[in-house]
Amino acid sequence: MSESLPVLLRAPAVQRRTLLVLSASQVIGGVGQAIGIAVGSLLAAQIAGTAAVAGLASTSSVLGAALLAVPVARIMSSSGRRAGLIVGYVAALLGAAVVVAAAFADSLALMLVGMFLFGGGTTAGFQARFAATDLAEPHRRGQALSLVVWATTIGAVLGPNLSQPSGALGEALGLARLSGPFLISAVLFALAALFVAVLLRPDPLLLSRELSAETWEPTAQRASVRRSLSAIVSTPDGRLGLLAVVVSHSVMVAVMVLSPIHLGHGGATLTVIGVVISMHIAGMFALSPLVGWLADRVGRRRTVLVGAVVLAVALAIAGTAPADRSGQVAVGLFLLGLGWSFGLIAGSTLVTESVPAAIRPQAQGASDLTMGLCAALAGALAGPVLDLAGYAGLNLVAGVIVVPLFLVALRAVVSPGRGTAG
Repeated sequence: MSESLPVLLRAPAVQRRTLLVLSASQVIGGVGQAIGIAVGSLLAAQIAGTAAVAGLASTSSVLGAALLAVPVARIMSSSGRRAGLIVGYVAALLGAAVVVAAAFADSLALMLVGMFLFGGGTTAGFQARFAATDLAEPHRRGQALSLVVWATTIGAVLGPNLSQPSGALGEALGLARLSGPFLISAVLFALAALFVAVLLRPDPLLLSRELSAETWEPTAQRASVRRSLSAIVSTPDGRLGLLAVVVSHSVMVAVMVLSPIHLGHGGATLTVIGVVISMHIAGMFALSPLVGWLADRVGRRRTVLVGAVVLAVALAIAGTAPADRSGQVAVGLFLLGLGWSFGLIAGSTLVTESVPAAIRPQAQGASDLTMGLCAALAGALAGPVLDLAGYAGLNLVAGVIVVPLFLVALRAVVSPGRGTAG
């Protein structure tokens, strides 16, 4: 006991340092991720010569983020958070380079491969939020998670607004204008990987295991996706948490990725589109500390319910906006991001608390896998829905998807049964 006391006393200081390092890496990686997302659909449409495939770029990125979540989580389980985050950022760096090559070769297939790897930046960002909870006290997990999510605000809002100058850089280097942002992304992902490698010490997950009284069996650390998902859905809070992150992320992806196309039909410039996307990203991240505080104070379940309502309002506002009403679209997308924040933060906290600590990293990876796969499907279907039913129809379909989340969350709040999630 006396030997572990110094480590125990260090834990609060290490947690503060961990939050600072994770937050700083989120700023760097957030710029790299957002600058590519802002123009990805436009570059795909330009290469293919049709807007019908525009959603495939984001879909590939989301799919990559989903599938990379499992190996990254396994690396984290065996070697710590630092190793997993580095792998995610390096994959994104390679993806950005491949996208630049694809634009030069005018190859949509190669671009989609690059966007798949580019999703590693999202994987790293999402897993960083879980790393923030490793050393957090149980009643502060929501706040710790939300602080790292909030840090993405600076980079994510700045990123889309760099589309114009980075496009000019691409042209100056003899490349396609829309490939310029991915050059900047590659550099930033390299910096984020280096930052984590040097400064995320001691590793929060490994230290939390050192402080824990649990026995960490190698077999538990290699838990399969199926076993991890079974552990999540074995409890009501786990099921609600998983549903919250899946629905919130899927709806957000489906509407957000094709909003630039809708605005483009109304004559919006790249600068205007960048500002609108920045508003959306601000909604996703800027108020996350408040959302985390609410999740801790009023309960995870109530926070999920509020998120479902905000998503519904957002879709109603965006869905009734004509293509030339960029201001109304911006308001709708801001609220769409805010609803996503409610669902992601409260839902992720529920998922984390619903499983034993021994398989927590794998369960978090399985949750992100499920979330990403569903969002990738939503993104893939969004393009055809937009062609058939227009932007209003796309938002209406997204609204239908929100209904089950609202009903399940309402039931959990009204008839909570046993538990303390609130």
